[in-house]
Amino acid sequence: MAPRPERGTFKFDKYYLVMEELRASGEPMVEHAPDPCPREWLEAVHCPDYVEQVFAAQVPREKERRIGFPVTPHIASRVRHTNGGTWLAAQLAMEHGYAANSAAGSHHALYDTGAGFCVFNDLAVCANRLIGEAQADRVLIVDCDVHQGDGTASLTAGRDDIFTFSIHAEKNFPVRKARSSLDIGLPDGTGDDDYLAVLDAHLPRLLDDFAPDIVLYQAGVDPHANDKLGRLALSDSGLERRERYVVDAVRSRRVPLASALGGGYGEDQREVAGRHARSMIAMASENARYAAPASNRYPRSPSDSRTTRTRAAGSSAGSA
Repeated sequence: MAPRPERGTFKFDKYYLVMEELRASGEPMVEHAPDPCPREWLEAVHCPDYVEQVFAAQVPREKERRIGFPVTPHIASRVRHTNGGTWLAAQLAMEHGYAANSAAGSHHALYDTGAGFCVFNDLAVCANRLIGEAQADRVLIVDCDVHQGDGTASLTAGRDDIFTFSIHAEKNFPVRKARSSLDIGLPDGTGDDDYLAVLDAHLPRLLDDFAPDIVLYQAGVDPHANDKLGRLALSDSGLERRERYVVDAVRSRRVPLASALGGGYGEDQREVAGRHARSMIAMASENARYAAPASNRYPRSPSDSRTTRTRAAGSSAGSA
């Protein structure tokens, strides 16, 4: 865990609190420490000049203002590891069916700058690398954060091997929305039943029509009614129903799913952390109903990566 920055409004406390909540739950869990994301993987998605600014901790102040906190050397190291965590979660998901990154889901990061508390876009980086490593032909990114995944949409625009699905509050940040493969903007105050009905109207069809090899899931809990930056009205039960629904829809089709933490905001950081922890516990519980995915694609760490596209034979991340 990187030390808290001296400037900025973002609260980093929730990340270690999420792990405390998970450990205190008594639920079975295996913790894994990710390797830092290789620089060339980041530069394949982000502007190399911006990547250098982050690595050198010399991000211009105007970009830091868009991000929401200063990019110190500790933060630069942290975001490399949180991006590595999403990659590791994807590898573990292909082995176990589901795995979670207890951080990241940085869906606002753009080509040459971060934004909205996001530095590098782990979802786009991971999807791009899964395809580049021939571990997937098609990746579906499902984004249920209350804010539109504008960075992910922008970074993957025009690709037919990555599909982005964002379901969000229409009147929330960002003001200028990007164009995802499919955007569903919800009115303020949307509650459990209406939210889940919209999800049910679209997700099964996307899974059947696009036929992804893996799903990356941005599982933000900020659609909760009490979230400080949300405009929707999901209850605790509604969030759990959402997680179980998404996992069931994906895993019943024998597709692995890797989740990233996403947004969740409030004055009581432990309360927010509890929502995130319950989210991951619900997904792991639902995944336990299904057998591990049959795949001839084997997990590999960044240090084992290849630079050529050939078919594979045969933060922290947790698997269950």
